[in-house]
Amino acid sequence: MRPRFLLWLILPILTACTKAPPVEEPVRAVRTLSLQAGVSALQQEYAAEIRARTESRLAFRVGGKLVLRTANLGDLVKTGQTLAKIDASDLRLGQEVAQAAVNTANAQLELSEAEFKRYKSLRDQGFVSSLELERREALLKTSRAQAEQARAQAGVQNNQASYAVLTADVSGVVTAIEAEPGAVLAAGTPVLRLAHDGPRDAVFSVPEDRAAALRSLLGRPGALKLRPWGASDALLPATVREVSAAADPVTRTFLVKADIGATSLRLGQTASVLIDAPALAGVIKLPLPALFQQGGHSMVWLVDRATMVVRAQRVEVAGADGNLVLIGGGLAPGQVVVTAGVHALTEGQKVRWYVEPGASAVTVVGAASAASAASR
Repeated sequence: MRPRFLLWLILPILTACTKAPPVEEPVRAVRTLSLQAGVSALQQEYAAEIRARTESRLAFRVGGKLVLRTANLGDLVKTGQTLAKIDASDLRLGQEVAQAAVNTANAQLELSEAEFKRYKSLRDQGFVSSLELERREALLKTSRAQAEQARAQAGVQNNQASYAVLTADVSGVVTAIEAEPGAVLAAGTPVLRLAHDGPRDAVFSVPEDRAAALRSLLGRPGALKLRPWGASDALLPATVREVSAAADPVTRTFLVKADIGATSLRLGQTASVLIDAPALAGVIKLPLPALFQQGGHSMVWLVDRATMVVRAQRVEVAGADGNLVLIGGGLAPGQVVVTAGVHALTEGQKVRWYVEPGASAVTVVGAASAASAASR
């Protein structure tokens, strides 16, 4: 009785220590593509903004309190139009003081001229000496100089008073407001920003590795194509006018300005800049889902036709063509690449061809080859 009881106690322990049989990894069905080499003409596309060739920050040439601003953001202004005013009370007082000085100097000049004429007549009659006449002549010259100085000072004060009104030097569009009524401004403090009418630029940024290529296009008419937002067929020629000498400290990109001439495109409108790159021969195109990252490198899964297992292969990405990735190295024509579900595979895993409903497994690879040819 006792040995049987011990047997019942030991049996569960022995059962728990027994290893479970390994679970076989399922054979996954994979979509594939048979590789073929071809020629691809690359076209790079960058987002651009339409800006005026010249954009000025307008400011008062004298200080004062801003009492009126008649221009608002987005307003179209004409040459000579009043944009803003500052309190000109002190300027007008200075103008009156200068005018009073002019009147005083003119009165003194008239007195000096009259005395000189009188002393000249007396000298001719022999009543005064030549020395006294020379003194009167010197006083006359001094009075004339003082009158000219007073008139010049009055002109300066008149100009200062006129600077209390800010007017548009050219026609354009107000693109920014930098001061509001009530603010006390120093001379030269920007009040608003004005984009001049006339030629316009398409402004965009390129990465560091493309800056040299853009510089090689400087001044070449029509080297770029501009496609306004929402107009898929309308392409405008553009000429690279300027490439910044240093990268932006935040984005590390280089600012490019392309001349598009006089156009009806609105300031601030979005557009796409298209740049044609030299055609690449011997490139292989793959759909984007076929690639994955491993160890900081771009990889694909290759299928061995004989053993039906997958292995990872490092590739070099040469660019993009629409929704396809251009492979510049690491693959050869005739190889079979997995194009879907790449993140669910492991090295050496067995796979099988994915069969579309109604299709036979024998034609799967052939269909993949035809799809590759069609994508080129």
